[in-house]
Amino acid sequence: MKVLVTGGAGYIGSHVVLALCEEGNNVVVLDDLSTGNRESVDKRALFIQGSTLNQDDLSKGLNGVDAVVHLAAFKAAGESMIYPEKYSHNNITGTITLLNAMVNHTVNKFIFSSTAAVYGYPQYLPLDENHPLEPINYYGFTKLEIERILKWYGELKGLRFAALRYFNAAGYDPQGRITSLENNPENLIPTAMEVASNRREKMEVFGDDFDTTDGTGVRDYIHVTDLASAHVKAIEYLNENANLTVNLATGESHSVFDVINLAKEISGQDIPFDIVDRRPGDPAELYAGTNQAFESLNWEAEYSDLKTLLETTWKVYQ
Repeated sequence: MKVLVTGGAGYIGSHVVLALCEEGNNVVVLDDLSTGNRESVDKRALFIQGSTLNQDDLSKGLNGVDAVVHLAAFKAAGESMIYPEKYSHNNITGTITLLNAMVNHTVNKFIFSSTAAVYGYPQYLPLDENHPLEPINYYGFTKLEIERILKWYGELKGLRFAALRYFNAAGYDPQGRITSLENNPENLIPTAMEVASNRREKMEVFGDDFDTTDGTGVRDYIHVTDLASAHVKAIEYLNENANLTVNLATGESHSVFDVINLAKEISGQDIPFDIVDRRPGDPAELYAGTNQAFESLNWEAEYSDLKTLLETTWKVYQ
């Protein structure tokens, strides 16, 4: 099968490309390298430097393609609240332009990188796919709007889609085949590893007065290799089935201090931090149920225990 991966030079995208190549697929990567790394792209894939906003680039990328995995989005929730126009243009307009190009090239399978941010504050835990959809940042809003657009394209244009709602992606390929670091990471695990490897002096912990066991926020972390395998299974699912919206998570949760303490143990380094105010919109706990992913995709996390997440990340930062 020939698969186009937009954003395939990014952190998650490069792992998805690797998984697709390992399964023998013919992979095309379209990436403008605004945040991705060309070196991360598997040598078996055809690389096109270009944008989902450019019709000529999309025509090159979609030539002969059977399915599209769409990962070319901006994802910083805080930034989205300051520059909504940037997120509207890239995330929403870029996706619509891509979908219209797919219609013109008669490509009807679409795997969408969505997010747990579509849910907003958890009204119950673990979160499931039936939870109310009330995003509290503009990034989450853009992803939810795209999910709604996909449903219309499904009804009107016969699009088959899988919307995969990620929780907190972390880790690196366990076999060490991807070693490019993220540019300016904002997530907890790479930030801790930047401190452990002396790339930054110290880190910030956003609040230690939550109603949790140690006062810090609790999250559900999923290994990027497990995420990648779910994309492969989602394409297989769409070959035989209609549309799917599903959480990709582990159902387990770890606090900020859990992560920092184990990172110190694995790296053998001190990880100094400052306690600062909570960030607006941060819930105390956020984790998901995984039943639907297992039932629909026959998928479950294999590498997402906290020790593996941190060890595979530390190897790259070393």
